[in-house]
Amino acid sequence: MPTTLNSVLALITGFFTGLSLIIAIGAQNAFVIRQGLSKQHVLLVVGICAAGDALLITLGVGGLGQLIQRHQMILEFIKWFGVAYLTWFGVRSFASVFKEQALVASNEFKTSRKQIIAKTLGFTFLNPHVYLDTVIFLGGIGTQFKASKWDFAFGAVFASIVWFTSIGFGAQAASKFMSRPIFWKILDGVIALIMFTLALLLIFYKFS
Repeated sequence: MPTTLNSVLALITGFFTGLSLIIAIGAQNAFVIRQGLSKQHVLLVVGICAAGDALLITLGVGGLGQLIQRHQMILEFIKWFGVAYLTWFGVRSFASVFKEQALVASNEFKTSRKQIIAKTLGFTFLNPHVYLDTVIFLGGIGTQFKASKWDFAFGAVFASIVWFTSIGFGAQAASKFMSRPIFWKILDGVIALIMFTLALLLIFYKFS
C-alpha cells in the first residue's frame, strides 16, 4: 500500500511540476499556438513537441541532467544555437507583419510538411531552457523519488501531452473567430517580440 501511495504522489507531483514549467508563453508555445490558429499540421506539431518533452524528461530522470551539469560547455553550445534560431524566426515573424498574403490562414498551407517538422524540432531542441526545465530541473526532482521516479516522469510527460494538445487544438478551434488580417499582424508582431526577447535573455543568461 505505501508503495502504491508513493507512486500516486510521484505521478501527481510530476504532472503539476511539469505543467507549471511549460504553461509560460515561450518560443515553443507561441509556435504551437500559431500553427493551431493557421490550422496547419496541428497534430504533427503537437505530437513532435510532446514526444520531444517525453524524450528529454526520460533522459533527465535517467541521469542525463547530472551529466550535463558536469559539462557546462554542452549548454553553452546549445545556447548560441538557440540564440541564432530564435533571432532568425523573430525576423521571419516580424517580416510577416508587412506581408498581407501571409496573414490569411488558407495561405499558410503553402509551408511544406518538412519545413514544419524542421521548425518544430528547432523550437523543441534548440532552446536551452527546454533542457534546463526537462532534463535538469524535472530530472533532478524525479531522481529524488527513487523507486517512484518513473511515476514522476510519467506524470510530467502526461502534463506535456495535455498542454500541447490543449493549446494546439484549442487555437485551431478558435481560429474561425480570428480570421481578420489585423489579428495576424498583431500575432506575428507579438511572436517576433517574444523571439527577440528570449534570444536577448539567452545571450546574458549564465547557466549554473
